[in-house]
This record gives sequence, C-alpha cells and structure tokens, in this order.
Amino acid sequence: MTASPTEYSRRGLLRLGALSAVAATALPLAACSGGDESPDPLAPLLAAADADAAAARKLGGAAAELAEARAAQAAALKTEVDRLNRPKQEAPAAPAVAELADFRNRLAAARSQAEHLVPTLPAYRAGLVAAVAAGCATLQRIDPSLGPGDDAKPISAPSGGAPGGAVDSLQKALAAEHAALWVYGLVTAFLPAGDYGGALRAGHAEHTARRDTLTQMISSAKATPVATEAAYVPPKPVTDAASAAALVASSEADSAAAWLGVITHTDDSGLRTMALQALIAAARRGTPWRKEAGEKPTAVAMPGQPA
Repeated sequence: MTASPTEYSRRGLLRLGALSAVAATALPLAACSGGDESPDPLAPLLAAADADAAAARKLGGAAAELAEARAAQAAALKTEVDRLNRPKQEAPAAPAVAELADFRNRLAAARSQAEHLVPTLPAYRAGLVAAVAAGCATLQRIDPSLGPGDDAKPISAPSGGAPGGAVDSLQKALAAEHAALWVYGLVTAFLPAGDYGGALRAGHAEHTARRDTLTQMISSAKATPVATEAAYVPPKPVTDAASAAALVASSEADSAAAWLGVITHTDDSGLRTMALQALIAAARRGTPWRKEAGEKPTAVAMPGQPA
C-alpha cells in the first residue's frame, strides 16, 4: 500500500529524505563476496583517493580541504574494500603534484570512474560510490584551478518508468524537491537579485524540472504524488543574506540525501543513473551556497550521507 501524502509531510520537513539514506547505509551487508576472486572494482577508487589525500597534504595551503575530503572518501571506501577482501591489485603510481591545478584531471577521472560504476553495483556499494562521485564533483567547485567541472546532466524518467519498489524513495525525493522550491522562493527576500538572481533562477528551474519528472513517474506507477506543504520550518531563522545562503545549502543537502536514498533502494540501472545526476546536481549547487554562508568545509566529502 502506498503511504498517504500526509504521512510524508510530517517527516521532518526540510530534513525529509535524509532518513532514507541513513536507513540504507545501515542495512545488513552480505557476509562474503560469494567466492568472487576478481579484483574489487572499488580498489582503484580507493587507491586514487589515498594518493590524492597524501599529495594534497604535502602540498598544504589551499589543498588542505581537498586532502581532508579525499581522505574521508578513502576511509569510507577502505572499510568496504576490506570487508569483501577480494584479491588485491597493485595500483599504478600517481603522477607527482606540484600545484593545486594538478588535481584537476585527477578529480575529473575519479568522478567519471565512480559515475560509471554506480549502475552496476549492489545497492549499498552503489550508494557509497555515488557519494564519492558527488564529492569529487563538489571539490571541482572549490577553486577555479580545479574546475569547475561538468554540471550534472538534466534528469529524465527511465524508459521503463518507476519500478514498483522504488515509489517510496521517489516520494521522499519529491517531498525534498517541494521543500527546495519553497526555500528558493523564501530566500529571494534576503538575497539581492543583482548579486544572486542568476543562481536563484537556475536553482529554481532545476528543482522544478526534477519535481515535474518525479510527479510524472510516481503518477505513472499508479500512486498519488506527495503534495507540497503550504510552508516549511527552516532549521534556523532566516534574517540576512548569510542565513539565507545557509538555508539554500541545507535544502540542497536534503535533496542530495533523498536522491542518494533512491540509489540505495533500487537495482534498476536507469533509475540509478537518473538519481545519480540529481544527487550530483544538488551537491554541486550546494557548494557555492555553503561558501557564501561561510560554512566549513566548503565542499561536502560524501554528499547525501549522514555527516
């Protein structure tokens, strides 16, 4: 039975969707690899993250945030790689790093490799790797020498529509998109159009497109799309430009968490690909808003996952 829209509307408002990702990462994992003796596809991602973290630490200065984020990604990947304990493969030596710009191609390669893996992995691993891909995408935005990197592709409904088991997670994503649109409307009163108008219009258009796609998908699955609320309660009062930017960043984080929940609740490759692009888009859009709000770190290492 599909839950009623009212049920969804009572689940934390702007934090709606985050619980989906939390629950997914807490699911029991398979006890073994089932005898698979092939190299772990996550191992190259781990080696690259480790190498980047070490090189960025040596570089210091502006590379410190990149070092911290890549180290966090490496730690998460290592836990999963060690859990399956599949045959090790010697990683090629990473090129030397002399300046921050040397990480530009390395981040792009890590992001691309992670994105290509997401549709093919078991659900928990898909969520982990999706968060790494989104994290690399956010790091591309923290300094001009690193990117800006490619924006996420616009989402479209998979050709097969919404798999039946994914409707609940899609409803949570839709609720998060409704909340994001409300936030983008609210903050216009605190963010001057001359400075922020372009970013606000682009964000509103992006969330509108995702809302409309989700509404179509849920309706095609013979379910009633969750409705928007008349108003939402911000986690902190909005009184000026900085607090408005922080609210937008928080809303984008909620959207990222909801879309990561879609990835971890489906085995459908088309739906995962769609959700991955939405996750990356929300993570990337939240990064400059975090910077505007003075939040540290600017980039979230593993977007969508609990902090």
